Amino acid sequence: MKTIKGPAIFLAQFAGDNAPFDNLDSIGRWAAGLGYKGVQIPSWDGRLFDLEKAAKSKTYCEEVKGTLAQHGLQITELSTHLQGQLVAVHPAYDAGFDGFAAEAVRGDPVKRQQWAVQQVLYAAKASAHLGLTAHASFSGALAWPYMYSWPPRPAGLIEAAFDELAKRWRPILDAFDEAGVDVCYEIHPGEDLHDGVSYEMFLERVGNHPRACLLYDPSHFVLQQLNYLDYIDIYHERIKIFRSLGDGQVDFGAIFSKMAAYDFPGWAVLEWECCLKHPEDGAREGARFIADHIIRVADRAFDDFAGGGADLAANKKMLGIG
Repeated sequence: MKTIKGPAIFLAQFAGDNAPFDNLDSIGRWAAGLGYKGVQIPSWDGRLFDLEKAAKSKTYCEEVKGTLAQHGLQITELSTHLQGQLVAVHPAYDAGFDGFAAEAVRGDPVKRQQWAVQQVLYAAKASAHLGLTAHASFSGALAWPYMYSWPPRPAGLIEAAFDELAKRWRPILDAFDEAGVDVCYEIHPGEDLHDGVSYEMFLERVGNHPRACLLYDPSHFVLQQLNYLDYIDIYHERIKIFRSLGDGQVDFGAIFSKMAAYDFPGWAVLEWECCLKHPEDGAREGARFIADHIIRVADRAFDDFAGGGADLAANKKMLGIG
């Protein structure tokens, strides 16, 4: 069995224009000082990371890793949540999501989508250069405005939306496969991939692509009235990223137990999204919270002391078949 790595922290909610949150070195020092061992990097935040440069320069990636290593930190994953969102945008959300894109492509949905795809492709190469094996993103959404069936949907509308979503993501998934990196979609309201059924609809359309994996965040499951523990049982082989830890009603003891039992290979990453508690307080408490929940898995059975060893003849005698 594997012991979950951590604690780690997603930097998106903490990056800012003031020290110590305004560059990778200082925010890394801050995170390490709280007890974190890993950071998940938002690839769109130029104050912390240059995605295009990382895709084109292994030297730059080594410099990034070195900057964090001097604080005892590793990169857990890169995130392209904002760019992934723009891979598929329903026209109803054009204005709402336009600010996620580079200024040069805003107001032009076609160019914006092309820019987003290129960004995610950069992330595949950058992840490979950094030695990462998983990547965090959103799927985007074409069908989401029609999920509730009023007014009545014409037959085939949702299926056509998922056909198009798969068509857009399949070449991206192939690029990640070449890079040896899993794309981990965060199952999230507002995305076409928002529960088990929608994920399976997508998975079927991309030919059960081995790189079409999952970012597991139980907070959204509570809001959607989904069983977040059953989800692990069903999809544990596809879950490669795990985050969103902290206050609330989620049974994290049960989650960490299941993750340990299923040999989850990655990190436990804090994403702070509380609307009440200050994020710096959440970050400080979250490091201890994660550390206290990580289960150091056993290297032998608890009752080994009572074992009688392997003896085929004795086994047959016990079974009455000798």
